[in-house]
Amino acid sequence: MFEKPAGVFTSTSSMHCGQETTLSCMLLPLLHHGMIICGLPYSETGLLSTGAGGTPYGPSPVAGSDSDLPLTGIEQDLCRGRGSRLARLGGKLSG
Repeated sequence: MFEKPAGVFTSTSSMHCGQETTLSCMLLPLLHHGMIICGLPYSETGLLSTGAGGTPYGPSPVAGSDSDLPLTGIEQDLCRGRGSRLARLGGKLSG
């Protein structure tokens, strides 16, 4: 029933709009429900070079003021990396 993997992501209109604060606040209810938090580690090398959206708390792409900016390649990689980690963790927890 408990011990399910979870991760969070957000999107904002520009950089420095509170991405990390939003992500960390979203984690609290998941912990309350016994979820196991899956972070986004620096082994995801896109975190070292992104200027558009990603933190160890989770992916956080920048959508632009009109929400019309497409995901960058790095943002896509970070999202895929998060999904892969969640899938692997889920497999380990179910096995």
